[in-house]
Amino acid sequence: MEHKNLKFKTNLQCGGCVSKVQADLDQYVGENQWQVDTDNPDKLLTIQNENASVEEIEKIIKSKGFTIEQI
Repeated sequence: MEHKNLKFKTNLQCGGCVSKVQADLDQYVGENQWQVDTDNPDKLLTIQNENASVEEIEKIIKSKGFTIEQI
């Protein structure tokens, strides 16, 4: 079964930022189903869960005070 990847441009700059959204993302999409590439200039958040909704992911990130934009 092929997983679809959702990709988002964020302003999650470091591990501290990522840790602020970790519990909510783990609960919503599952542990090890997402990652943030803080080395990428766009701070890419990749979600590997075909059941995740873009709206819910955006809501989680924005609720923690970060910006997010699907790419």
